[in-house]
Amino acid sequence: MLQTKAEEEMEVWWRSRKWEQIRVFFLILLLHGVAILIFTRGFLLTRTELPFYSHCSDLSQSPCFSSSSSSSSPNSSHCWTKPVVDRVVIIVLDALRFDFVAPSTFFEVSKPWMDKLRVIQKLASERGSSARIFKAIADPPTTSLQRLKGLTTGGLPTFIDVGNSFGAPAIVEDNFIHQLVQNGKRVVMMGDDTWTQLFPNHFKKSYPYPSFNVKDLHTVDNGCIEHLLPTLYQDDWDVLIAHFLGVDHAGHIFGVDSGPMIEKLEQYNLVLEKVIEVLESQSGPGGLHENTFLLVMGDHGQTLHGDHGGGSPEEVETSIFAMNFKKSPFSIPPEFDTSSGGHNLDGKKMHISSIQQLDFAVTLSSLLGVPFPFGSIGRVNADLYALGSGTLNSEGTNLEKCQNQSELEQWKQNYVNVLCINSWQVKRYIDVYSASSLIGFSHEDLLQIADVYAQAEKSWSNTTKKLFLDQNECSDSLLPALKMQVDLYVNFLTSVAELARSKWTEFNLKMMGTGFGIMLVSLLIHLLSIKWVAKQYGASFTCGDSGISLGLIVACFVVVIRASSFLSNSYILEEGKVANFLLATTGIFKLRYAILRKKMLLEAVVFLLLITFCRFTIEIGLSKQAVTSQFLNAYPSWMMSMVSQFPAWMYIAEVVPMLVVILLSYLLYKTISNSCFVGIWKYVIMGTILSYMLIAVHWASESGTWSLALVSYGIGRNCIPRMIYGIGLGQLSLLAFSQLFNKDKGLDRSKSLVVKTVGMLSALSSVVILLSGKQGPLVALASIIGGCCIMRLGNMENEAKDSMSDPLPVIQWNLLAACMFFCTGHWCAFDGLRYGAAFIGFDEFILIRQAIFLTIDTFGFSHILPIFALPFLVARQNMLSQKQFILMRLSQVYLTYGLITATTVTVTMLCVTIHRRHLMVWGLFAPKFVFDIVGLILTDVFICLASLFYFGRVEKEVLQNPSTEK
Repeated sequence: MLQTKAEEEMEVWWRSRKWEQIRVFFLILLLHGVAILIFTRGFLLTRTELPFYSHCSDLSQSPCFSSSSSSSSPNSSHCWTKPVVDRVVIIVLDALRFDFVAPSTFFEVSKPWMDKLRVIQKLASERGSSARIFKAIADPPTTSLQRLKGLTTGGLPTFIDVGNSFGAPAIVEDNFIHQLVQNGKRVVMMGDDTWTQLFPNHFKKSYPYPSFNVKDLHTVDNGCIEHLLPTLYQDDWDVLIAHFLGVDHAGHIFGVDSGPMIEKLEQYNLVLEKVIEVLESQSGPGGLHENTFLLVMGDHGQTLHGDHGGGSPEEVETSIFAMNFKKSPFSIPPEFDTSSGGHNLDGKKMHISSIQQLDFAVTLSSLLGVPFPFGSIGRVNADLYALGSGTLNSEGTNLEKCQNQSELEQWKQNYVNVLCINSWQVKRYIDVYSASSLIGFSHEDLLQIADVYAQAEKSWSNTTKKLFLDQNECSDSLLPALKMQVDLYVNFLTSVAELARSKWTEFNLKMMGTGFGIMLVSLLIHLLSIKWVAKQYGASFTCGDSGISLGLIVACFVVVIRASSFLSNSYILEEGKVANFLLATTGIFKLRYAILRKKMLLEAVVFLLLITFCRFTIEIGLSKQAVTSQFLNAYPSWMMSMVSQFPAWMYIAEVVPMLVVILLSYLLYKTISNSCFVGIWKYVIMGTILSYMLIAVHWASESGTWSLALVSYGIGRNCIPRMIYGIGLGQLSLLAFSQLFNKDKGLDRSKSLVVKTVGMLSALSSVVILLSGKQGPLVALASIIGGCCIMRLGNMENEAKDSMSDPLPVIQWNLLAACMFFCTGHWCAFDGLRYGAAFIGFDEFILIRQAIFLTIDTFGFSHILPIFALPFLVARQNMLSQKQFILMRLSQVYLTYGLITATTVTVTMLCVTIHRRHLMVWGLFAPKFVFDIVGLILTDVFICLASLFYFGRVEKEVLQNPSTEK
């Protein structure tokens, strides 16, 4: 009775301090939010966008000639360059891989998706003088928003813009589209509505279509086809932009090696044939398209699984096909030609050139005769400029004639003058940027750039004088002089681009240091809070006379090893394997105790087998990252060949997830048969069972294997998911009502906590499983098995003691959650997001709703469910030890779990600070940082919500029923 009275007094004390503990969780959330905000402002600062625009009159400030071809006098009234094309047709095929365009003969192995755009290959081969394929290299990250912004501004992307990919803000800095409109060019756009978001008031006509429903392969493309061909016959435009999305969406949903992808490419081939036919039919003298320039291009590439956003070769390599419909009488000088030779499928010779997407805006501006965007740092590409100006002929001509020689010199003079304007514009921008920006480039970098430009400008003056002297003579000495001048300008422009790529982002080390310091303070608060709770509750991490338990040593070792692994780019790439290995290490540690104590051996073996299964699924998930996957390298077509040779695997893949869903439903049914689950709790779980059944029906209705006559495709596709969402919201509403008004009379602390936990997990799990796809039930079952093993093994070493002396189960819980993130096919990169999950049940795009769905899919099994399931650890221990203070133990567990997560994020901050100048900072370290800080905030938010839910009324009800304690 004395013990019971003491415990009762402790519970009364805990009631008075409960809100103080909850406030600690909110304080930690606030500290983490402030630390992340300050650190991010220092690390992910965007490039300063200058509010300056180029104007035709600006050329008077340069040492270059005007665009007048009849006069070589400087500062003519014309704009920067002489227009060499009248109209431009730009057809953007989103996510156009380079091997979609180039012949398969240019690659070691031929793939099914190659050689589908035959019309492009045919023209590039037969009309090498007026048509050519370019390999275009994009700058990562390769999201559509950043690529369109880079293509039109001529600037490098800024990493922070990735977050705006679902809601593109209007471009405020100078850009190619703005220059077209300001100089009287009429622009017509059709297709991807991202263009109208980036340029809201720039188009004479626009036909935008919603772009973010990745399940829709045809709406945008059909809209483009509907308006494209009729518009080609009209004369009320100068630049036409048609942005197709089918290939991008087919890749996201089905992958590159799929029937829908091949069908899309074949459809594009037919569309391009019709477009070229229309253009050619009116390209004669006096025709509407006599001087029209055609560009068929991609904004970025995609991986074999249809992902993009990173910096792998598959993602940054895309293509541009350029075609001029006027005859080309000259050959581009070989010193300017960057093409590589090869043969097409028919054995005919063809050339493929290369271009940086950075150079696109300035090159096209020079062809159309509009000022270059103020912030462009690109270089006018010689191959594309020559093709557009009608001087590209791979067959060559006789240059011994003085007439041809002087005409070639004239073209070279024009190109050198264009590069002069190009270099002056870039130098002007660098000077203004460094003077306007808070940090800008270093003094040494500016001196180096100024020195290179001074050499080019000095040579230009000498070359200019020679041009005046020799412009009416046929001189062999002029070509070498022009070649040297081109080399100097190219050297300057290349130096600026390389400098910008290496040091463009402005790192504010003071803000980064402040954010990092606040994170360290939050870790200290975590430790002090854990110590305070342990002191009040009488717990410690000591083990008898040994001072420190072996479990604590192993737990600290595992946390330190995992956190330290984030300092290496190789270990970040293999993060899932590292987490799995450390989890296996803790499993072997528990197996040792199971063998020594001769108990729970089955649980230890099952846990290790589960870890092995997770290792296999993580490897399959990594196969989407083809560069790092040993599995894919060893078995490149293992799964495809297995499916083709054994069709039964297709049925197994369809049936197994449904069987597992039914199994989960049965487990919940057995749960509600327990006398503890009555009233609201019983109805909540019954709702989850219904949702599970609806999930099975939903998958069956979308399957090609099953035929459900009673469920139409529309109902199964959208209505059923919406019903599941509605049931989930209803369950959460019931739980909130129960928290406020319902009393769990007659239940002791442990049982009441178990009931609450099961109710919350069942309410959340149906939506998480639905959005995760058919892998969801398997991952859920694996999580249940892993959690049960951790619970049973967790207290094996110290089950007879009064204190929770082993934090290792919490570490295992955290590692298991990390493994679930990678088992579901995710990884810490933007191309690891499953965008299709955002549109389950809905076709239209609404930013907030789709963002919530994408967040649940990404973090459901790794953050949401594990955090709300943590009470199982303390409930199991409390039942075994028959001691009280369960809510204090739960508080300690949540603090420990939050400390583990915060520690890893703190080391990630240290990692990106150290590697801020690393080659892979934007391709690897920055995405890892973004995913980790989002995960930390979600962890803190869910811990706060869980504390409000679990620390609610249970102790009040128990104190009103003290008889249940005895």
